[in-house]
Amino acid sequence: MKRRNEILIDLYDCKKNFSKKNIREYVNKLCKIIEMKKHGKTIIWDDKRKEFEGFSAFQFIKTSSIVLHNFDKDCYIDIFSCKKFDFNKAANFTKKFFKARKVKIKRI
Repeated sequence: MKRRNEILIDLYDCKKNFSKKNIREYVNKLCKIIEMKKHGKTIIWDDKRKEFEGFSAFQFIKTSSIVLHNFDKDCYIDIFSCKKFDFNKAANFTKKFFKARKVKIKRI
């Protein structure tokens, strides 16, 4: 049985503004869509340094984690789970949620 189910989703030119509230909403909805149980609260760090201004977020899930990094209007997301999940649902929801103009997806 495959134990590594991972997708990297790179979003470019997102029209939705990034905020702690939006990131929490994204993680909550994503977990429901891909049928994953959150373990604890979403950890979000708001980096104010000019060269790295953006958000980083981490969510433990019962079967691994979701990691998000945002810079300006771009966002990079890694969803990793030992449990199988629907990559297409995750990618389509993510693109729509952040209103990305361009998406690059890598399945591992």
